[in-house]
Amino acid sequence: MKISIEATEKITYLDGVQVRVWEGTTERGIKCLVFVHRVAVHNDDDPGQFEDELKETMPPGQVINLRNII
Repeated sequence: MKISIEATEKITYLDGVQVRVWEGTTERGIKCLVFVHRVAVHNDDDPGQFEDELKETMPPGQVINLRNII
């Protein structure tokens, strides 16, 4: 299965850990939410550049209760 995901401004806690909420769509068009705690950048790439790109497209948002997201 493949999912295309896009960052949202929503941040919440899941199992006591702060996560950013991403909206996803499967190859067959099924919408889903993805809760991302960490993203590891490959050793050959610049993690700072990844963070800059994420901040450009979606600055850190407001923490929202998980019940208000699902």
